[in-house]
This record gives sequence, structure tokens and C-alpha cells, in this order.
Amino acid sequence: MTISREQMLKFDETDPIKRYRLKFKLPEKTIYMDGNSLGALPIAAIKRIQNAVEDEWGRGLITSWLGADWVTLPQRIGDKIASFIGAEKDEVTVCDSTSVNLFKALCAALHINDDRKIMLSEKGNFPTDLYIMNGIENFAGQNITSKIVEPEQILDAINEDVAVLLLTQVHYKTGVIRDMAEINRRAHEVGVLVVWDLSHSAGAIPLDLNASEADFAVGCGYKFFNGGPGAPAFIYVAKRHQNDQSPVLSGWFGHQDPFLFTDDYAPANDVRKFLCGTPPVLALTVLEIGVDIFCEVDQHLLRKKAQRLGALFITLMQEKCGDYGFEIISPVEDELRGGHVSLSHENSYEIMQALKAMGLIGDFRAPDVMRFGITPLYLRYEDIYDAVGIISTVMKTKAWDNEEFKHRADVT
Repeated sequence: MTISREQMLKFDETDPIKRYRLKFKLPEKTIYMDGNSLGALPIAAIKRIQNAVEDEWGRGLITSWLGADWVTLPQRIGDKIASFIGAEKDEVTVCDSTSVNLFKALCAALHINDDRKIMLSEKGNFPTDLYIMNGIENFAGQNITSKIVEPEQILDAINEDVAVLLLTQVHYKTGVIRDMAEINRRAHEVGVLVVWDLSHSAGAIPLDLNASEADFAVGCGYKFFNGGPGAPAFIYVAKRHQNDQSPVLSGWFGHQDPFLFTDDYAPANDVRKFLCGTPPVLALTVLEIGVDIFCEVDQHLLRKKAQRLGALFITLMQEKCGDYGFEIISPVEDELRGGHVSLSHENSYEIMQALKAMGLIGDFRAPDVMRFGITPLYLRYEDIYDAVGIISTVMKTKAWDNEEFKHRADVT
């Protein structure tokens, strides 16, 4: 099948969610395909953060905790996120980072299953997930151990000795989607609790945490939610687990009444117990703008466009760049692929630097993976066509084979 640019322009004309691109500030002459790593800036966030700084902070000062409703930000945004990830009100709150929330969720699961000693995960999981497990293991001495197995061995490794299983639903390199409902079912049959990392799922694929009987989940605010660099993360705790344990990070905002200022900790009686320190108001203020956009858009239209964009990118890569040594490591089946398409190549790092120099922004993941984010809120069909054209030019001219592109930067 040969795909023309004119066809892609027609797809853009009939795109039912094309108006959402206008909500984002995007540089001219740049094709941004790294929204799976850092989302684009919502235009409304610019005015909103200016108001938060100049009026709410600058004029309202501390009175804005009530006057501007800062105090409800974690729960207000959490309830909005809950509405499109298949959770109930008071099952999601927004706070801290993904890593910190992973620590909270794992410790909560270990507390519930306190007669078991094993945390289970897979090799090749996102590093912070494994690092957090290692940190818990080191702190607990011989009481808790980590077990890391090959991805295909996960189901066989689930047994009565395992307290908690930690998995990423959409793999950060390949984009492969795990079957959440089936894994939860297998785990629950033997009493294992599951913590899901949704960093590459939330905002990219439809989610229904309660229908799949999820236990715990954490997710990222700065990728598909477009909440800004380092935006706060979210944590989901199923209501059936909220009163089974006391959080290990028992900070004052997780207290049932923080302003009583008592010496003894009394946890809130819902997901707010997983809050810890004072909420980062400015960061939350920006995140809410991105989350509000998601509350507007039809999630099924979003997913349908993402699948189509990804499929066209794969087809065009096979058609125009099939002779340049690329391997497509993401699933070609739309239903198995998340919000990015990944390629491997022995010169991936240098190629990605050359692409950036020509206005196509993706990212590199060691040792040899190039990732291209499929973000349907602002990515167009014509962008897909032009992106593959740039890749073809870089390979045809060997523009990547340049000394300036071989120096490994601190951020890749």
C-alpha cells in the first residue's frame, strides 16, 4: 500500500478531534513526537499559572489556600483523573512523584500481605520501579526480598509466597500492552496484590481499573496529561484496601485533620491518607489544565486516532525506510500497542540527534531504541508523513554519521 501526503491531509481534514491541537503551543517547523516523555504546553496553562503566581500567591498570599481553593487541588484533580481511568471518587489523589507513589503502594501491599515476603517484577521494567523495590529490600534487611524474572515467566512466578506484583502496563520501550484484567485475576487467585505503573497508559489507552479489579496503581502527570516537566503523579488505591493499612509515609496532609496539629498520626479514612507533605500548588495548577482537556475529549476517538497514526507510521517506515536496518520493536497489532512506536538500530543515538537537528523530536533509550510518541491531541496525520520523510532523508544522506551527534548527552 502506497500512502501519499495528500491522503494524510484528507485524514486531517476529517479528523473529529483536530480542534484540540489548537489548545497547545507547538514550535513552528518542528514535529513533536516525544509527548510520551514530556507532553506539549497547553496554551491555557500560560495564563492560568500567571494568575496563580501574580494574583493567588502575589495578592492572596496564604489566604489562597482557601480563597483560591488550593487545599482541594490533590483531590479535585484526582477525582477528574478517576473519571477517565475507571476509578471512583476518592480512589485517586495527586501527589509527589511516580517513584514516591510506587514506594507508598508497594509498602501498603506488603502491609496488607504481611505474612508474605516477596515483591515480584520483570526484567526490563522501567528502572525506577526496580530501584524502588531494591530500596525497600535493602531497608527491610532479610524480611523482604525482590524477585525479578523474565517477562514471559511472570504468570508462572505468581504463587502463595508473593506479597505483591509490580508491573508496568504499557512497556516504556516497546509499547507492548499487558492484559491488566487477566493478570489481576491470576494474581488474586493466590492472594497476590498488584501494583500497576500506568505512566505510559494513562492518557494513552482506555483504562477501567475497577472493572479489572485493580488493587493499586500509579501514573505520571507530565506525559500524556501535558502537566509540565516534573508534574506531580497520581496514585490509585481501590476502596476495599484503603482501611487495611496505614501509609508508611505518614505526613501531615495525610492526617484526617491536618490542622489539629496533634502529636499522634491519625490517617484520613480514604485515599487522602496517601498524601504526605504540603501539595505543590503551582505544579498542580498547571497539571489541572492538561487534565481538564482530557475530561473534554472523547476517549474512544482519542484511542482510535492514536491507533491509526501509529499504524500509518509503521506502514510508512516499512515502505520508505525498509532498507536502512531499522527493526520495529513495537507491536504492529493496534490493540497491543500503546502510545508510542519504537524502532531499534545500531546507530539509534546518532540518528535521533540528526533527526532533532532537522526538526523531528523523538527520544533515545539505551542501548539502541528510538521512541516516537503518538499523541493524538496535537499530532497530525501530515506530521506522520513528514516525520518518515525526515527519517528517510537522514538515512539516505547519512546525516547521522557526524561527530557532533556521537557525543552522549546527559539527557537522551
